[in-house]
Amino acid sequence: MAKRVRHQPPRSAIRQCPLECLPQGFTDLQGYDRVLVVFCWRTAVVTTAWLPVHRGCVSLSQLNDVSPKAAWPVWRLIFDRPPAAVPPLPSASVVVCTRDRTDDLDRCLQSLSHVLSQGYEVIVVDNCPSTERTAQLMSRYPRIRYLRELRSGLNVARNTGLSAATGEIVAFTDDDAQVDSGWLSALLRNFDDPMVTAVTGLTLPLELETEPQQWFERTNSFARGFVSRQFDLTKAGVFAAGQVGAGVNMALRRRSLEEIGVFDEALDCGTPARSGGDQEFFYRVLARGHRIVYEPQALVWHRHRREWRALRRTLYGYGVGVFAWWTRCLWVERELGLLWIAPRWFFRHHVWNVLRALLRRPQHLPLDLALAGLFGALAGPCNFFRSRRRVRRQSPAASRAPAVGSPQGHADSPVPAPGTLAGQDLSAP
Repeated sequence: MAKRVRHQPPRSAIRQCPLECLPQGFTDLQGYDRVLVVFCWRTAVVTTAWLPVHRGCVSLSQLNDVSPKAAWPVWRLIFDRPPAAVPPLPSASVVVCTRDRTDDLDRCLQSLSHVLSQGYEVIVVDNCPSTERTAQLMSRYPRIRYLRELRSGLNVARNTGLSAATGEIVAFTDDDAQVDSGWLSALLRNFDDPMVTAVTGLTLPLELETEPQQWFERTNSFARGFVSRQFDLTKAGVFAAGQVGAGVNMALRRRSLEEIGVFDEALDCGTPARSGGDQEFFYRVLARGHRIVYEPQALVWHRHRREWRALRRTLYGYGVGVFAWWTRCLWVERELGLLWIAPRWFFRHHVWNVLRALLRRPQHLPLDLALAGLFGALAGPCNFFRSRRRVRRQSPAASRAPAVGSPQGHADSPVPAPGTLAGQDLSAP
């Protein structure tokens, strides 16, 4: 059987466009068919627009044609936040969890240079590495704390970072992301409200060069709009956790973890559950009566997977992760509403995507991607229990190793048990 050749999608570029002074167009777009223009006002993204590329260029007249759609968001930014006394920002630590993606990590740490220059703590948690490349890279960043966690799992690494952090607020980003210069301060400004336990931000694609990257952005975008929003039980149900943001761009108040608990180490990458750790944590924040803020001025750029196989594996993992954390909510939290919500979502989302692909409806998801999500959802409940058994077998003792190749390596913070944070007094900043 001949191998099916995929249709080549339009090649897409991304460019930022400051509204204070529109550029005279973009002339560096040779080889691209279209461009995603990200309109910014000062440090805030206010809207985006797709524009066609003609002979490698986008003209000023094209920008002028679409820039009026940003007018109202700009006026809202000006008038919704009148000048006032700005409270001092809380102390903060930034945690980057990584595993065998040294080149991505290097770019991420370069984007965090302004965070270091402002005096904030940055911690890299190297999760179950297979080589010494990350440790060798960290020797070039002596001001960054480097920890090695030998137990596999993104949530394990997150908890290790929480345990080692000294700031009142702990912000997280991923090794395949790059943060904007105003990212951390935009997150921290929202913690002047004592009810706020978590803040998430706007995450846009770093590149859309390949078809898999474009499909990911179309179907699983991390962006949640350009308007700040608050989530709590007065405005949304607990399952709004899936809409508040993503772990690539979040910050948490440490002292709130005494009530909420830390990340469930049976969830997310590096475990049979594959994903869902951040969404399950957001669920507990809302369920315990705390507040989450989505702050679009906290901007992060994420590099989506470039290869089709990696995208298929990612969507399978998302299918597993959603139903794994829903299984946890049903099993541990006794959220009986999931007996109705989960089957309804399975049929209205996963089964419907497969049917649309088989019938070749307009804008349908490719069949292999639709099936990946469906099979992942079916595997989610069983994989959650497999992951729980694995966590119980793993002993936190001796799970930390001295860092190699970095003068700032540390092995002084114990690994937190589930629901605790290494015995620390979480009521103290």
